[in-house]
Amino acid sequence: MTAWQHARVDETGDDDALRPQQLSRLAELAEAPEEVPPVPATPATVTVAEVTLARREFARLLGEFRRTAVLVPFDDHESLWTADANGVRWICAFSDEEALARFAVARGAAAREWTYRTILGARLLDVMVPMLPGPGGVALDAGSTDGALFPPVAGIVPDEVAVDLGATETR
Repeated sequence: MTAWQHARVDETGDDDALRPQQLSRLAELAEAPEEVPPVPATPATVTVAEVTLARREFARLLGEFRRTAVLVPFDDHESLWTADANGVRWICAFSDEEALARFAVARGAAAREWTYRTILGARLLDVMVPMLPGPGGVALDAGSTDGALFPPVAGIVPDEVAVDLGATETR
């Protein structure tokens, strides 16, 4: 599927004859709710080695996201599905149909038609985020235990739309 193909699936699971792929009903894809593991207590002090390791892991995750095609659903106005939180508009993206299905079920909207496009992560960060009004980022697999946020900071989104965090750099 190219970055601009999309599919529509109605509540019966039937696809449009004109669409490039056949998809199952989102509610059928959703697995039983997973138990959320407890969050470990945050240590009072974090070592430089731990910070360095965390940065490397995030850089690896960011690189993988930029190279991966993700599913981006559309809202009722045929715009990218976004959510606003703390002054940031987040484009909601999903790693696969199962993650999108869990999101739909959690919202109580599994029966609605979910239209989406497959878009490369780099295109979301470099092209779509700068088109948002105000600070924006990408929320991958929103609401899941494996989700990730790609915030509007330098090194993730283009510098011209990055939020200036000031002198918070520690190297």
